[in-house]
Amino acid sequence: MKKAIVTVVGKDTVGIIARVCTYLSDRGINILDISQTIVDGYFNMMMIIDVTKQDDSFKNVAEDLKTLGEEIGVIVRCQREEIFDQMHRI
Repeated sequence: MKKAIVTVVGKDTVGIIARVCTYLSDRGINILDISQTIVDGYFNMMMIIDVTKQDDSFKNVAEDLKTLGEEIGVIVRCQREEIFDQMHRI
């Protein structure tokens, strides 16, 4: 299984989770785990996704998610699990 980490951060608005999850579902990407919180009006979400059966290249998915984030006023990043792990090693 190939995994990736999606993070979403920004001012809370209606539909953030719906838009991101719909995008992933439409491309055959399964959400394995999800955590979200809102603190003083700021939205923060982290998802672990399975990109094994994705319909598009990983690069296109990451770019599309970034663009989607810009459309809805949040920052969306998608990183391969191994890159994310290397960046956050202690």
